[in-house]
Amino acid sequence: MKKINLMPYVLIYLLLLIKVSAFRVLIFNEKSIWHIILIEFPMWALLLSVVLLVAHKKMWRAVWVFNLLVSVIFFTITLYMRYYSTIPSYYDLQQLTQSGSVGGTITMLSNPWDFLFFLDALVLLFLARRWKNPVKLVALKHVAVSMAAICAITVVYALQQSIIDVSYFAKEHGYLQSQVAQLYNRSTDSAHASSSKLTERELEELKGNKFVEVREHDSFGVAEGRHLFIIQVESLQEFVLDKSLNEQEITPNLNQLLSESAYFSNVFQQVGAGTTSDAEWIVNTGLYPQGMIPTSNSLSGKEAPSLARVLKEKGYGSATYHSDEVTFWNRDVLYPVLGYEEVFSSEDIPNVKEVGFGPADEVLFDFVAGELPRQLETYEQIYANIVTVTSHTPFEMPDTMQYLDLPSEYEGMYIGNYLQAVRYADEQIGSFIQELKDREIYDESLIVILGDHSGMHGSLVTEEDHQLLSEFLGYEYSLKDQFTIPLLFTGGNLFEETEMTRLGGQTDIMPTVLALLGIDHDYPMMGHNLFQYKKNLLGMRYYMPGGSYIQSEQFYKAPGAKLPDVLYDLETMEKRSKNSAAKKHIKDTETLMNYADTLLKVYTE
Repeated sequence: MKKINLMPYVLIYLLLLIKVSAFRVLIFNEKSIWHIILIEFPMWALLLSVVLLVAHKKMWRAVWVFNLLVSVIFFTITLYMRYYSTIPSYYDLQQLTQSGSVGGTITMLSNPWDFLFFLDALVLLFLARRWKNPVKLVALKHVAVSMAAICAITVVYALQQSIIDVSYFAKEHGYLQSQVAQLYNRSTDSAHASSSKLTERELEELKGNKFVEVREHDSFGVAEGRHLFIIQVESLQEFVLDKSLNEQEITPNLNQLLSESAYFSNVFQQVGAGTTSDAEWIVNTGLYPQGMIPTSNSLSGKEAPSLARVLKEKGYGSATYHSDEVTFWNRDVLYPVLGYEEVFSSEDIPNVKEVGFGPADEVLFDFVAGELPRQLETYEQIYANIVTVTSHTPFEMPDTMQYLDLPSEYEGMYIGNYLQAVRYADEQIGSFIQELKDREIYDESLIVILGDHSGMHGSLVTEEDHQLLSEFLGYEYSLKDQFTIPLLFTGGNLFEETEMTRLGGQTDIMPTVLALLGIDHDYPMMGHNLFQYKKNLLGMRYYMPGGSYIQSEQFYKAPGAKLPDVLYDLETMEKRSKNSAAKKHIKDTETLMNYADTLLKVYTE
């Protein structure tokens, strides 16, 4: 009988424990070794035990592959957390090919220390040489049973808890447990489960407003019968408008457009994991996105009462334009759900002047302009949804597309690249607006311009970038700056120069557009007409921990993976003590988001 040497097995489990501990400290700022040993480690140890039990003659190879996979998972979670400030789900890890913004900037997101996750691969090679054919340990079955018992307890307990924020849930209950809970909740449809219903009146009262029938709004019908153009600009944030650097305006064309626009300067992004595609969903339905899962990847295919469908009843023909593959973020599923009559993607738009994901914005806008004569002859009115893409991270523009003469300290910096990309996008928007004026379409149109989500966020924004941002803004760059997007409503002889600072969100865009066009929508939406209502309450789930909210006076960030909750004054972004009003808003936000899930569930089941 061969003598059993425990040492190789002890070292194998010890290496895994060290790696899991490093992961917990890095991602969750873990301070309790007992929390690691009793909550996080057992699930990984159980998987390792299964590998050891199944593998026999090729034990070292199996252990090496297992540890490599764990390293890849930890490495990927680290990069994802740095970019999105949230923990990825099992679904996000499946969809990494869709996350081009991360894939294209992996070298920018990582640092040399991250690769220590892979150090055990070398150690295992050394151990394999030292103990080439270790005797199979009978006690492994007992180890596996013990780990399984601990895991059963932690998983059952985790399944009984509500998932308000995935990152915080993973911190408290373990990463693998959080994935099991999400998978279970999704399969049983119990995540954020609620059949709550709110009337329009109750929804407005929740936001702090007195309900008014849409036909009684002062803005109702001011743009009735006009064509509609919605321009969704990639990564456009509010802080760049009306700003200059080196005596150069960052957005000269948008600035000029402000003189004949109603401009809402306090509008927040509400996207989830689907980022740009989520923005398209929100803008065209008035509903919240899924959150941790890209909405377009969750849709069942059921037709939504979208902007395109509502306008079709009024004689509008609709078209959407995006210079990327239509399968990107499952837009081949999203667009039929939204009911566009014409869909134009990289298969249709000329493949010239490629920057990043596809043809440059100037090619996109030229293509849109080329389609207008035919559409104007075909339809009574047209609705064009235009999604730009060139100003996408990492914002690296060819020299011929750079309009700014940046100060030397901005050259090669993330903020410098961002400003160049935004300046390019602004130039193309200005050219398209002029094209509409030259064709005498501008005076017959309602034009909406918005940003889809932030560009300056995550660890790609270095300390040096933050310093430059603070100098550029004249104050410290805040979460409010990160999440606010510009929202302009314009068109010939529609508006005088007006800036409104009332709180808004992307869910408010469709209700506002329909009110301006004089259309009373019969289906429920989460937003409201921004021209009518002064108060608002917005839920946030993705770039901030679940349970966070933005209210007309307050900005609340719920507890997350590393940091406790914090309450800010929305106007000054100074920290405040949590008061009775904040506690009420937290409860109201839960009611709001439960209702949002109830409405969304119709299209995802």
